[in-house]
Amino acid sequence: MSLYIEYLKEIDSRKKDLALAPLPIDGAELLSEIIAQIKDVANEHREDSLNFFIYNTLPGTTSAAGVKATFLKEIILGESVLAEITPTYAFELLSHMKGGPSIDVLLDLALLDPTLPDNAAVSKPAAEVLKTQVFLYDADTARLATAFKAGNVIAKDILESYAKAEFFTKLPEIAEKIEIVTYIAGEGDISTDLLSPGHQAHSRADRELHGQCLITPEAQAEIQALQVKHPNAKVMLIAEKGTMGVGSSRMSGVNNVALIAGKKASPYVPFINIAPVVAGTNGIAPIFLTTVDVTGGIGLDLKNWVKKVDATGNNVVDDNGDAVLEEAYSVATGTVLTIDTKAQKLYNGDKELVDVSSAFTPQKVEFMKAGGSYAVTFGKKLQTFSAETLGVEAPAVYAASKEISHEGQGLTAVEKIFNRNAVGVASETPLHAGSNVRVTVNIIGSQDTTGPMTCQELEAMAASTISPLVDGAYQSGCHTASVWDDKAKANIPKLMSFMNKFGLVTARDPKGAYLPMTDVIHKVLNDITVDDRAIIIGGDSHTRMSKGVAFGADSGTVAIALATGEAAMPIPESVKVTFKGHMQDHVDFRDVVHATQMQMLKQFGGENVFQGRVIEVHIGTLLADQAFTFTDWSAEMKAKASICISEDDTLVQSLELAKNRIQIMINKGMDNQAKTLNGLIAIADKRIDGIKSGTSPALAPDDTAKYYAEVVVDLDAIDEPMIADPDVNNEDVSKRYTHDAIRPVSYYKGSKKVDLGFVGSCMVHKGDMQIIAQMLRNMEAQGQKIEFKAPLVVAPPTYNIVDELKAEGDWEILQKYSGFEFDDAHPKGAARTKYENIMYLERPGCNLCMGNQEKAEPGDTVIATSTRLFQGRVVADTAEKKGESLLGSTPLVVLATMLGRFPTLEEYKSAVEGINLTKFTPPTHEMTTKFTVEAVPIKLV
Repeated sequence: MSLYIEYLKEIDSRKKDLALAPLPIDGAELLSEIIAQIKDVANEHREDSLNFFIYNTLPGTTSAAGVKATFLKEIILGESVLAEITPTYAFELLSHMKGGPSIDVLLDLALLDPTLPDNAAVSKPAAEVLKTQVFLYDADTARLATAFKAGNVIAKDILESYAKAEFFTKLPEIAEKIEIVTYIAGEGDISTDLLSPGHQAHSRADRELHGQCLITPEAQAEIQALQVKHPNAKVMLIAEKGTMGVGSSRMSGVNNVALIAGKKASPYVPFINIAPVVAGTNGIAPIFLTTVDVTGGIGLDLKNWVKKVDATGNNVVDDNGDAVLEEAYSVATGTVLTIDTKAQKLYNGDKELVDVSSAFTPQKVEFMKAGGSYAVTFGKKLQTFSAETLGVEAPAVYAASKEISHEGQGLTAVEKIFNRNAVGVASETPLHAGSNVRVTVNIIGSQDTTGPMTCQELEAMAASTISPLVDGAYQSGCHTASVWDDKAKANIPKLMSFMNKFGLVTARDPKGAYLPMTDVIHKVLNDITVDDRAIIIGGDSHTRMSKGVAFGADSGTVAIALATGEAAMPIPESVKVTFKGHMQDHVDFRDVVHATQMQMLKQFGGENVFQGRVIEVHIGTLLADQAFTFTDWSAEMKAKASICISEDDTLVQSLELAKNRIQIMINKGMDNQAKTLNGLIAIADKRIDGIKSGTSPALAPDDTAKYYAEVVVDLDAIDEPMIADPDVNNEDVSKRYTHDAIRPVSYYKGSKKVDLGFVGSCMVHKGDMQIIAQMLRNMEAQGQKIEFKAPLVVAPPTYNIVDELKAEGDWEILQKYSGFEFDDAHPKGAARTKYENIMYLERPGCNLCMGNQEKAEPGDTVIATSTRLFQGRVVADTAEKKGESLLGSTPLVVLATMLGRFPTLEEYKSAVEGINLTKFTPPTHEMTTKFTVEAVPIKLV
């Protein structure tokens, strides 16, 4: 049967079952059949085929795009003649295909032999279209340079246009006034799960289908009603009394908002919308704001609720000691407001409400004008290349990069890393926070639920291979590890094949030579980061390595880092975290992590000084495996990133462990054609040599570095397990699900019922698995009956850990008391919906933490070691009871499932007596270096 008939059946099924439009075409075979039908003027499907060809074919480097570009070339050259697609129209269609095959065709046409008289009629319009394009790669620019050097006048004309950046300067400016109508999407912090639920991750690459899961169907109808009522206004989604987009970066969340409230990127590209407007009382979460920039959107910090003060100017607090807020101005749903982009103010009529200049920096305005940040990144590179090829100086077209250097001021750790990795910097002195820089990216991670969108982004920007600047990149399989169902089987092999060809090390082998490795991505990235001065970008908000500085990013930012080896961002401010006192024997390091957040909020009167900044934690002697528990949790602290400052010997131990684990990956056959993993071992060896010789010791800030704030954590004040509580019944809705309610176990008085426990996620390490084994052995030795009054799900984060536990004898006792053990030969084909009161040993991977495959039973009270407590993520609500996921340490979770309730402090102390919990001893000396470099005042370049 023909592919086209199969496609029609699929169209009918999507329309009848899902009320969806035809799936966009990305395959060459189907489009070739469609083109054959177009050429056949008598074909019964010709009219529909024309529409599919023009309006429903994906651009970039898809195989369909190659076929489309070739056919358009035939039309332009007169080899095929269609009344519906003239050569002029064919050029227009090529101009919307962004790159890859379309650029090849345009270069073919533009660089035709100029001595032949008929060629000018083709080459000149091709050149005009090329002048509007920015997604050119080395092979494309090399063709132009070669033609220019051979005396081709068309090539010279194109390069001169590129050198002036006319692809940017000739674009229309952004509107001076933008009318918006408000929509309260939620009260309190809005998780990206509300915009793009994790349990719908399988559909993210199908943009129209995935768009149906935005908030609720009722909310979508309300937004559409506002659009009908206010046709000239853009709907602005708002997090009232909270921050918009906390949690993940989630490109799919921005895509969904843009699909319903943005504008079409091109009339010829289906379901790709850009330029949404989002806002929050407390602004936009940093990584989500980067995603908004990718689409050329607007993110506003409304500040429409402020702390209430009394007559003496002191904050008014409630019975819990929290600041009372009062409304500065209303943004109730349906309120019509105006953004003045020139004055950079928000107005209600003539009344000024708030300054929004942070949303309209020169760089952000460029993103809006260009239709997204990618076009600016590629445009700058293209302008630089063209000017250098012509031997001219490129005019200053783009906003000057702000380069800030303060005389006599030392550097924080993140400032040192950015200075080391910066490219194209004019300043001769070190740069400080606030400087806008491009940096090389050393390590990149793509995870499996956002990976399909990263592939789409790479195809859209016409990228075909990883940048040689990247030291290592990894495609994970952890988010789909729990259940190998039809959705995973449909998406994951295709993803692994694409990424493997692109140049990444992949968790699953497209050729089947090595067994699947479903290890949690963050653990793998932490292992393959082999330099404490590295910059890491990953497609997940928990990309927060304990070596180097890591930034969680959307799938688009991951794509551009893979394609160019670079990222552009301001150097962030830092908050220094140090420790004093001593950990008590019954306290786990996870409790220290939670207490850090609680003590910080108390020290700064409820202000989260971590939000949007880098936490520089002086961790000292804690190995990278254990220290990752802190850096990982910094996502829940709303920090932009976190950096661990380690002792030399500790860093060397961590790097040696990383080398061993990379070698295991090599032994399994996971290294790629470029021998990436072997290269990482060589980088680790070089770094270890530098530390041991003293020529380049472990990263440390300067003694005169300047911080936004400094937090001192008192270990002596931590006397019991600390639990992050979603506070689901708080009367103030905005204070639910925030990760800010940190409570001691005694708060629950040993009476809070537990329905399920989970030990797993990126927050745990080998030591946590050993703690479970020690607890079971202690109970055996004491003659206690080992039984579970609530289910306990245990998912080790990596196979390496499982193998090490087996070698050391700890896995055996876990097996002894488990009622289920994963079997790689027969992976689960469906998610578990009911749980027995047993211990489940699940396959390494994310499991319950992600919530896209496995979930607790609706309405359950869950105690977990995982990262997120957002509504609906791990456990859904029922009509009778809200589901809640509380977060705590491994020993607390295990004991709670054995009791079926939260333990008392006395019960907990007794259960962990004699067990080696994860311990931490603060460094006894200042972990800084002497600042010696002279600096200069602020300088704009």
